[in-house]
Amino acid sequence: MDAHEVNRVRAKLALFVADVFSSVPRKDQRAKSDCYLRGLMTDGRRKSIQAMAARLPDGNEQNLQQFVNQSTWDPVPVRRRIAQRMVPLIGPEAWAVDDVSFPKDGRMSVGVAHQYCGALGKQANCQVAVSVHAVTDAASCPLQWRLFVPEEWANDPVRRRRTGIPEEIGHREKWRLALDILDELAVWGLVPPVVVADAGYGQNADFRDGLDDRGIGYVVAIRSDVTVHPHDAEPVAPPWSGNGRKPQPRYRDKPSSVAALAVGHGRQAFTEVTWREGSRGPMRSYFLALRVRPAGVRARRLVQAAATARNGCWDGVLPEVTLLAEWPAGAEAPTDYWLSNLPAGTPPAELVRMAKIRWRIEHDYRELKHGLGLDHFEGRSWTGWHHHVTLVTAAHAFLTEQRLAPKADTADSPSTRPSTPSKTC
Repeated sequence: MDAHEVNRVRAKLALFVADVFSSVPRKDQRAKSDCYLRGLMTDGRRKSIQAMAARLPDGNEQNLQQFVNQSTWDPVPVRRRIAQRMVPLIGPEAWAVDDVSFPKDGRMSVGVAHQYCGALGKQANCQVAVSVHAVTDAASCPLQWRLFVPEEWANDPVRRRRTGIPEEIGHREKWRLALDILDELAVWGLVPPVVVADAGYGQNADFRDGLDDRGIGYVVAIRSDVTVHPHDAEPVAPPWSGNGRKPQPRYRDKPSSVAALAVGHGRQAFTEVTWREGSRGPMRSYFLALRVRPAGVRARRLVQAAATARNGCWDGVLPEVTLLAEWPAGAEAPTDYWLSNLPAGTPPAELVRMAKIRWRIEHDYRELKHGLGLDHFEGRSWTGWHHHVTLVTAAHAFLTEQRLAPKADTADSPSTRPSTPSKTC
């Protein structure tokens, strides 16, 4: 937005800030929130505090630096209000779990480490944050964030002290951070319709098990080497000799990879599905949905532990889920795979739509990073990072609200088209 456009919505922004930042105790801090949001939304190549202050007529670099990096206002109630405000507005069809990276120089920015950096597509010095987004094909917004703290930071008192990491915060795997976010959102009264995630999360049996334990439906991507049994496979216990412990039931045949299983059904078993209208026409490909039983050591141990805790024993039966495989026209073999715990009767077209809906958060990240300066923060502290991310999330939420607001003089605006009458978006 240029400066004129930002000024045109200042009254609406003031009302938004008054609501979303109502938990911030001081009036001058809320005024700085308004100023910071305008700085994020105003056109400019850099969204660092120095650059934004220079562009704003009321910008004061020292005041904004103090507000973001040293002020003690709590960002969590602000994010909670944003989430509670945006979920009813968007009417999400799914929540998407993902992580985003921030390339950094040096080693003193909070949580920075040499690790995989998605922004660069390789191992590099960066920060990583886990996020959960409410998504539809028409709109989306981040609901909550967790900054990933690498293991090397867990026992580094010097860097922890200098960056202000709270004592109770230690290293925690990304999949656990994602589940923590879902638990916190549940406390806020927000429950996902379905969770979708890429293979970085879907591949993890513990993550899928955590969603199952919480009664959350999912459609998550997996790699082609995940092993499964056919749904009709049954475990069999070998004969007991009468000595020692009775042998536990086991599946007679070895599990196969999802790639081998899908190829074994042949291309003729795949059906064409169209899941949405793209910029160049309908998005379509060929898919196969099969009921399977995920195998693998970790998956088996999780099921066994749960059954033993519940019943005192395990009958060896692995739970059923749906495997979704995609074999695009012109490809020599299937290219993508997902697992879903949605009911067995879920139509394949619905599974495909959920599997593909993650595209929307890439739109989020582009706007958050390139438009609103998510990765432009130059501070190093835990407090500063969380304040900046919260303010960027607020700016994104405000812009999303403006896009979804009905426009009285534009009958065919995206918010009033008859194709989606049941949703505000």
